[in-house]
Amino acid sequence: MSRTVAVKISDAEIGRQAANADVYSLRDLANRGLYLRFAQNRARGSWYLLSGRKWHKIGEYPGLNTKQVAAALPDVRLRVTAKSGAGVSEWVTVGGLLAWFAERMTKDRNLSDKRKKTAASAIKCHLVPRLGEVPLADLDRQTLDRLLMWPMQETLTIDFVRLVFQLLASAFRQALRLQLIASNPLQGIKFSDFSKAKVRVKPARLRGVQLADLLARLQCTLANSPEDAVLALMMLCHGSRIGETRQARWAHISLAERVWYIPADSAKTRVEHHLPLTDQVCSILASYRAHQQAAGYHGEYLFPARNGKPLSESQASAVFKRMGQGEWTSHDLRKLARTGWADLGVDHLIGELLINHAMGHNVKVYIQSDVMSRKRAALELWCAHLDSKGFALIHGCTIATSGDSGNSLQATGGKGCEPVAASTIVEVSKC
Repeated sequence: MSRTVAVKISDAEIGRQAANADVYSLRDLANRGLYLRFAQNRARGSWYLLSGRKWHKIGEYPGLNTKQVAAALPDVRLRVTAKSGAGVSEWVTVGGLLAWFAERMTKDRNLSDKRKKTAASAIKCHLVPRLGEVPLADLDRQTLDRLLMWPMQETLTIDFVRLVFQLLASAFRQALRLQLIASNPLQGIKFSDFSKAKVRVKPARLRGVQLADLLARLQCTLANSPEDAVLALMMLCHGSRIGETRQARWAHISLAERVWYIPADSAKTRVEHHLPLTDQVCSILASYRAHQQAAGYHGEYLFPARNGKPLSESQASAVFKRMGQGEWTSHDLRKLARTGWADLGVDHLIGELLINHAMGHNVKVYIQSDVMSRKRAALELWCAHLDSKGFALIHGCTIATSGDSGNSLQATGGKGCEPVAASTIVEVSKC
């Protein structure tokens, strides 16, 4: 005959009692009113709380193990008393909710691969190790400060600490919207509760006074590693992002119409982007394409990897690590271009459209054209400025191939070329 057995419930005890088909349910001696009812598949069951002669289902076993239910029980009793229901999700701990949110992000088509990887790394390396075992009911300001925020700020930059906090807050907000948790323990908690430090803007490590040295270095690089040099030159000439540039395809470039089209799935803003190509850039690209074909490459990418796909994020970063020698990065080329446009008097809106920053709602509504002619004028002005710093020596020559013997950059050689370092910045005395 089926019966209820009073035991001190543990996962091991559940396994022992599951072998006895006469046992219908278990009553916990350690926690008043807590029961486990076995399902037909006796490896599974349901947790119940008996309160005031009413049965309140808590959750499923083994999704909720004994330790998790015991930790959540005080909160469950309060909710039953307040008549707000007893059911709890399987996320008794913060780690359970984070695992759900991490998996959800991997399937979000609206997020870039880079953002997905950054979020997954932050969850795996910081949030789960520090907060994974914390019961949801115990998460509060003091716990966050003691286990996460204060230890992180001791060893990590404040902007990364803010990123991790915002990721955690997003996970809880999303779970609450979907009614997967009864309440948000982070409600009303702000980053400023833990630190008043401001996120500092990283100073530029390449400045206008370094352009001549930089272009001389790129001229040397072009002779020996054309792919590396053209990758850097495309970013310098257009202020494009490394991700947008390394994935560039020949099908997206029209030398006849002098336009570079960046599709939405390659752009960080997830909005398609059109960039005018100046005569100088068209000359470099025509020579570079001929170089690729002479070397036997007839594929679709400007910067292919050995596997036939475009350069990966790590491979592209390695290019700039070689060229910058730790003194500057690819993003410094983007900053240099944007600062150069401002110094030359390019309209702020045109500069923002060129750099492909996310635009506000009002700008999207009232600026229906991408003002291509004004963007072209701005880039022509920029390339003319680059010409005065040595750019003309680069686009005025053809890229060397194995069959070249005349006018080629191979004559410049690579010897004596040194990386452009931040220390080469010229100091201008104040008047």
